[in-house]
Amino acid sequence: MFNTVFKKISFFPKTNLGKLSVMFMFGFFILFAVFSLFIISGERGGATYFSNLKLAIPFTLAFISGITSFFTGFISFFKKEKSVLVFLCSAFGFLLLLWAIAEIVFPH
Repeated sequence: MFNTVFKKISFFPKTNLGKLSVMFMFGFFILFAVFSLFIISGERGGATYFSNLKLAIPFTLAFISGITSFFTGFISFFKKEKSVLVFLCSAFGFLLLLWAIAEIVFPH
């Protein structure tokens, strides 16, 4: 019985939603790398979030991509997706969602 459970678990996703979840998380890391490169090159933010669009746009798109990865991964679990990679992407997306909620509830 224990052996049959592990035979059903794979590392890579098999469903389309699972693959989409991994692609969204890949997009998150690419966009966050672009944001980081702008920071390294000397860009700085302003008084408001959208004062510097070079920083705001990649960060916002990365954030949306990470949260979308959570939702697509979560839905794929109901479609019988049993992939370690989708689980990790969904867990990371869930942490991003919690961070967003915390920023809204407790702004600084």
